[in-house]
Amino acid sequence: MGIKKLLVANRGEIAVRIIRSARELGIRCVAVHSDIDRKCRHVLAADEALEIGEAPPLKSYLDMGRLISAARASGCDAVHPGYGFLSENPKFASMVADAGLVFVGPGAETIALMGDKVASKEVMRKAGVPVVPFLSGTGEVCLKKAEKLGYPLIIKAAAGGGGKGMRMVSGPEQMQPALEAAGREALKAFGDGRVFVEKYIVKPRHIEFQILADAHGGIVHLFERECSIQRRHQKVVEETPSPALSEAVRAAMAKAAVKAAKAAGYVNAGTVEFIFEEPGSFYFLEMNTRLQVEHPVTEMTTGIDLVREQLRVAGGEKLGFAQAELSRRGHAIECRVYAETPENNFLPSAGKIHLYREPAGPNIRNDSGFGSADEISTYYDPLISKLVTYGATREEARLRMLSALKEYVVLGVNTNIAFLIDVIAHPEFAAGRTYTDFISRFFEDWKPKREKMEIALACAEYCRAHGSPAAAGLSAAKERGYDPWKELGPFEIGIDK
Repeated sequence: MGIKKLLVANRGEIAVRIIRSARELGIRCVAVHSDIDRKCRHVLAADEALEIGEAPPLKSYLDMGRLISAARASGCDAVHPGYGFLSENPKFASMVADAGLVFVGPGAETIALMGDKVASKEVMRKAGVPVVPFLSGTGEVCLKKAEKLGYPLIIKAAAGGGGKGMRMVSGPEQMQPALEAAGREALKAFGDGRVFVEKYIVKPRHIEFQILADAHGGIVHLFERECSIQRRHQKVVEETPSPALSEAVRAAMAKAAVKAAKAAGYVNAGTVEFIFEEPGSFYFLEMNTRLQVEHPVTEMTTGIDLVREQLRVAGGEKLGFAQAELSRRGHAIECRVYAETPENNFLPSAGKIHLYREPAGPNIRNDSGFGSADEISTYYDPLISKLVTYGATREEARLRMLSALKEYVVLGVNTNIAFLIDVIAHPEFAAGRTYTDFISRFFEDWKPKREKMEIALACAEYCRAHGSPAAAGLSAAKERGYDPWKELGPFEIGIDK
């Protein structure tokens, strides 16, 4: 069968990423963009581009009707949703199929089932996949039965994720107000106010398994990724292999992940997420019915192009390999580079990028949707890129990441690069002791080094006026008796020596 022409229903680095793999398969790509994105990198990368509306996502990237019309108007036979936006929306998947187009992902029924956190847990429990003890039903039911689970507990939205509608409860006196607050937030975020109560694992690690399945009964896992370092319940640093798993536990989790995918009737790429409790307990958390942001670390260690496999499977082909043929070598780490201010509760930073220089070198990969003179908008997620390093060992990958981050230059907006450097350099990270409370434990009051911040600001200001940050940056530094060449180096300052 095969896909001939693909509408990429997304923007930024993931749209560029999809286009690259599609091109290798000889598939023509159509990009879509809002009115403020017409000069973005994903638009320039595609064979064709169509404007689909105004900047607000509801008037462009979340407008299902406009996306379907764009696919039809441009003669596409398939739609790839990427991640975020409509990637896990069963209505959109259904509309794509009803329009006679191929949706690059699982079917609408599977998306709906796995999108309901309560229903999906029931399916997994029946399939024999370990599940965290939980309660569902009305607030009154949850209040009555909470004591049986034992505190602390966590309240979650039944129809969402990303930390929305989530509340920690340490005692019975907190349950009623927490249930009400979580329900209100869930309703606002997802249009569904249902919540459920789950036993809180005190010192968890977040580990997920990559799944690939075709429509002919073939299904494999591509090993695990550890995603425990998170801020506001959103991942920041990911790696593979996990430094926490023994081979026995890894094999058991992989078996459970495949069992979970089969129970869901899964087809295409997906991720089964687990909560891991040392030394060897694990529980099903959820299944993401899309490509994950952190998929590059799996690609770096297995040599499998996951987007390519998505497109092949969506085109009706069988998987090109069996489980026994898959192997993994080395170690890969990914850092999400955001336009944000970590010292101010990770507040997003919008504006023009005046200077952008990516790190480069052996075993360094940077998936980005931006460059110099591009604009970071307030309308969209502030992810600039995903920086990935590979090494024969974890320590080699870690040191390479430190070096790459120090070469990464983004001037004009605030970024989390300095924060990431401190995370990767932290002794607990170096030792592989990464839990979901890592950032709150060690970086609650983090502040960037003052000298670095002042130089970056001086360089950015001069860059706006003169196009080169050298004079202002060096002058401002030397007046304070600070030598940036010794402390930072030309890459971190953003100029050539």
